Amino acid sequence: MNTLKTGTAKMTNYRWMICAMLFFATTINYLDRQVLSLTWKDFIAPEFHWTNDDYGNITSLFSLFYAISMLFAGRFVDWMDTKKGFLWAIGVWSFGACIHAFCGIATSGITAGEWLVGFEGARNAIATVGDVGMVVSVSVTLFIFARLILAIGEAGNFPAAIKATAEYFPKKDRAYATSIFNAGATVGALAAPISIPVIAKYWGWEMAFILIGALGFVWMGFWVFIYKKPEVHPKVNAAELAYIQQDKNSTDAVEEKIESSQTRKLSFVECFKFRQTWAFAFGKFMTDGVWWFYLFWTPAYLSSVYGMKSSDTGSQVAIFVLYLITLLSIIGGWLPTYFVEKKSMNPYAGRMKAMLIFAFFPLLALFAQPLGSFSYWFPVIIIGIAGAAHQAWSANIFSTVGDMFPKTAIATITGIGGMAGGIGSFIIQKSAGKLFDYAGQTQMSLFNFKGEEAGYFIIFSVCAVAYLIGWVVMKILVPKYSPIIIK
Repeated sequence: MNTLKTGTAKMTNYRWMICAMLFFATTINYLDRQVLSLTWKDFIAPEFHWTNDDYGNITSLFSLFYAISMLFAGRFVDWMDTKKGFLWAIGVWSFGACIHAFCGIATSGITAGEWLVGFEGARNAIATVGDVGMVVSVSVTLFIFARLILAIGEAGNFPAAIKATAEYFPKKDRAYATSIFNAGATVGALAAPISIPVIAKYWGWEMAFILIGALGFVWMGFWVFIYKKPEVHPKVNAAELAYIQQDKNSTDAVEEKIESSQTRKLSFVECFKFRQTWAFAFGKFMTDGVWWFYLFWTPAYLSSVYGMKSSDTGSQVAIFVLYLITLLSIIGGWLPTYFVEKKSMNPYAGRMKAMLIFAFFPLLALFAQPLGSFSYWFPVIIIGIAGAAHQAWSANIFSTVGDMFPKTAIATITGIGGMAGGIGSFIIQKSAGKLFDYAGQTQMSLFNFKGEEAGYFIIFSVCAVAYLIGWVVMKILVPKYSPIIIK
């Protein structure tokens, strides 16, 4: 792949520098998203008297804000184009991440009348407020506002990243490139449990939001100088450009029609007229919430069911191992390439076959809670495998957009699918918070599980079957490769 030459010039590999930047952006994206899940149970909840339902409200509304923002983020990125669109996205979400830190001071000001205090002063002032309900209401509202800003910015990450991937990689390599930058989510999740609780323990939960949030501003400084379109980038030589644009040189008649239709942009309404849009959106709706559930609730699961605080070494090791396992998702980018090159499948057929294989692994989640009665390591490993399957699935479902839609519509379609995924996540986050509180209060019993354990068993079961349902519906809507040709 890297030995292509034009004349005597060896092909450059600058596209992988772009992929690395997308990887780091996604890493920062997931670090920012994880700060709350790793601090709420042991650091924030005692200060503000939150319940599972309060946390569920915050995470579910974040998912809803993210869903709505995705609908417009993709269109915004297509309008602003990749470089400026990404800068706006990460700038907004980094600001949103940082302002979480000041929710305590704002709560202190509203409930206790103490505004000009530091983080420690805010905690002391809140502790003197007799109206606990007011503290809960105000703090939850402020965190919801901060999550709104975070969601608006984070919604731009994947539309911009998928668009950049389509600009710098040929179709056959896009799933592999996507799996690599999407692995940033796993690396972010790996770095989170060994950094965020430590910062929160020694410097306060507020500094965790500020320090992690500031990473995005550093990334912006690099992106300004590193990114240009491949056809005008001085570090992309003719050989690499020819490799990147090899689809344009395809002799396939369908590919020629697709390339000739690249110049006209699809209207927002037109995008909803295609079965391909609905197939992508349904696949995201069924599966995005599963990943977000594992991301947002695993630390709380270990705390509630096994009594392991996020600041405990055992909990940090368990979550680290969990997300280390999800790095296996890189196979998700390689497998469809194997089907295309070795089995002569078209890219869409290869991706769908790979996605079917990955859809079976989450079924292991059915055994997470039963085996958890022997050791917490069983659900940790199973969730890790399910997470790896999700990330492999995700890399491929994102790449189906580039297979079938012109580049001018990729970010918009990605945004529509992201909106559907956000709605699915809103449903599962809201349901989980309500269910866990109800199960704990009533000591609900199900298959020998009681209390919150019974609630987790139900949610794990839903997560287990979501991928197969999503794949079947996608296959019914788009049974074979059917690219969009704009007339």
